[in-house]
Amino acid sequence: MTMALVVPLAVGGGAVAATHTQAQAAETSASSFPGQKSGLLPAEKLTIRSALQVDLTRETVRLPLFKATVKGETVWYVITEASDPGIAADLDVNHAAKLNNVGIGCATCVQTATVVAPTPEENRFGTAVIDRPGAPDFSPTRVLVPGPDGFPPAKAQPGGVGDADYSPFIRLAGSPVVYNAPIVATGDGPFDVVHHTNTEDRVLGIHIAPPAGPGKFNQSWVDLLLVKGFDAGQPILYISTESNDPGTATLERATYVPALSQIAYNGGDDALGSARERIFPFLNGQTGANNPQAQGIAHLILDGHANEDASVGNTALIDALRNGGDALNVQGDFPTLADPRHAEAYSPIWEAQFGQWTDKAIRLGLNKRQIDENQIFNLAASRPDLITGPGGAPYGAQGVIINCPVIGFIDEAPTDNLATPLPDSQH
Repeated sequence: MTMALVVPLAVGGGAVAATHTQAQAAETSASSFPGQKSGLLPAEKLTIRSALQVDLTRETVRLPLFKATVKGETVWYVITEASDPGIAADLDVNHAAKLNNVGIGCATCVQTATVVAPTPEENRFGTAVIDRPGAPDFSPTRVLVPGPDGFPPAKAQPGGVGDADYSPFIRLAGSPVVYNAPIVATGDGPFDVVHHTNTEDRVLGIHIAPPAGPGKFNQSWVDLLLVKGFDAGQPILYISTESNDPGTATLERATYVPALSQIAYNGGDDALGSARERIFPFLNGQTGANNPQAQGIAHLILDGHANEDASVGNTALIDALRNGGDALNVQGDFPTLADPRHAEAYSPIWEAQFGQWTDKAIRLGLNKRQIDENQIFNLAASRPDLITGPGGAPYGAQGVIINCPVIGFIDEAPTDNLATPLPDSQH
């Protein structure tokens, strides 16, 4: 099994070790992530308004859970985006027009599902069961063995693998609308939310609603572990559900779906036919659990308990993430941005543009936390002596896709980038 993130994107051990030393000297606060860290996030800060709650104490979002069948077996999925604005508003999910482009050049990237029309006796209220072609297998054991300096890992094996027919992106037979509908659990229960043998590795709780009484509707739901990051300088929340790269899927606690590599198109963003947006991870940023400059994959592995199973009982892991132990990636466009060009360009299909700080940047202490897309692009365009792609490659696309639906923002809504793009930078 190839691991595009783990092997070709590896960096030298000295660079990571240097950042860890810096981080230990820079630990100055109890938390390295800004904003609210406990209690329920106010509903007005959610972009997915159908979310039943965001619990920042437990680092979870509770989403409505829907039933489907795959080859006669029961599966459970969530809905996070729709390509049609009216349907997205009706479902209270994110609108992502770019989902209309998912099937360009990749028929298998969008599943065609059929509606199993229920009788009135079977379904007085709620959503009909759908039948889907493919599903993930969550039975493999997720394995992440940190390397000597955290990143690159010594071993990475994803805990969920999609079959040849699985995609999280579906359209119903007879309709052109594309939905982002990741499958997060399989079977009829009981559900393993500790070692995740039949649930995705971010599932921390599942409730299957019992039959409702007359005139009532009972909602099934799932609690998913959140991911923290930044967009336009603001702290944001999202989830991660699938990746086309096994190493990335392992780190993200997501399902490995290699077919997503064909989604249009490498390097594509705000351009004709693109279904992708950009996300900006750093391989070798600073580390340290309390370091306000910590960021990146080495930080996630060393400080975010990335090698452990996520569960409600693993409070050390949850507390670490609650206080900034994620990779703290920077996203590009966001549904709340003031400029419609950027708000409407939002897509949950993020193409990772991995950044590697050079030895010079580390030596001069310039490998600081980044929180804005334009600032990163300006840095890449003007200071290639400080930031490159993996292994010194030119900065830009690496072909790694991650399905990361945004959930909301913690403090203020992202409205505008913090910097004006340089004339020769991407934006």
